[in-house]
Amino acid sequence: MISVLSATEKLPARLHFMWKKTLIVFAVFLFLTVFSGSHDRLDASSRSMLPSAGFEDNSLLPEGAYAISTYDNLFRNICGREGNDWRLLSAIAYHESRFMPALRSPRGACGIMQIMPSVARHFQVDPERMGDLGTNIWLANRLLNELAAMLRLPAGIAEEDRLSLLLAAYNSGIGHVNDARRLARAHGENPDSWPVVSRYLALKADPAYYNHEAVRNGRFTGAGRTTAYVAEVRSRYAAYCRRAAR
Repeated sequence: MISVLSATEKLPARLHFMWKKTLIVFAVFLFLTVFSGSHDRLDASSRSMLPSAGFEDNSLLPEGAYAISTYDNLFRNICGREGNDWRLLSAIAYHESRFMPALRSPRGACGIMQIMPSVARHFQVDPERMGDLGTNIWLANRLLNELAAMLRLPAGIAEEDRLSLLLAAYNSGIGHVNDARRLARAHGENPDSWPVVSRYLALKADPAYYNHEAVRNGRFTGAGRTTAYVAEVRSRYAAYCRRAAR
């Protein structure tokens, strides 16, 4: 067998140079192919460990290619898998962060959905990973679904009441919302009506109400903020529904 070296020694100088150049190019190409392949496999393996696995693909859309934000595809993918309307979660994201994934509040809320570390831990996610965009949106979906289950709203409830109570629980905590519902029931009023519940949320700042036996979570002074939050998110959600299909 003739070695590569001995074969090239018999070539003219010009061909010898071209042969060496070809070998170098081939070696570089082979290296890049192997490295790139292993890099892709590593990324795929790492992503498979995240709750948001596969969601980061196509997350950023160019100007003019999206209806709500550059994260339209990401919201569609995650919310679709979790059974939620991506336009609703987008409306929440706008209110929480104006679609800024790196935002962190003084209280520790993090990311595009402003998730608290306690929420991440509740769903067995390391709070250090809250900054991951897909994980952040996934956590918001899980929280919304859990709140809906805990509210135990009747099947026949009006959609505007259902959505308002859910958003109020997302904003102020389900404990205060359920306190207000228990107060409404104790006073012979409808605990599934948002106008009624929002009124009792405001009354929870009054000791005559937050000391009532139906109240389990004490005084609440954020009713004005929660009522405004519900109205603003609902209004933006309605606008997003007009703008984009589900």
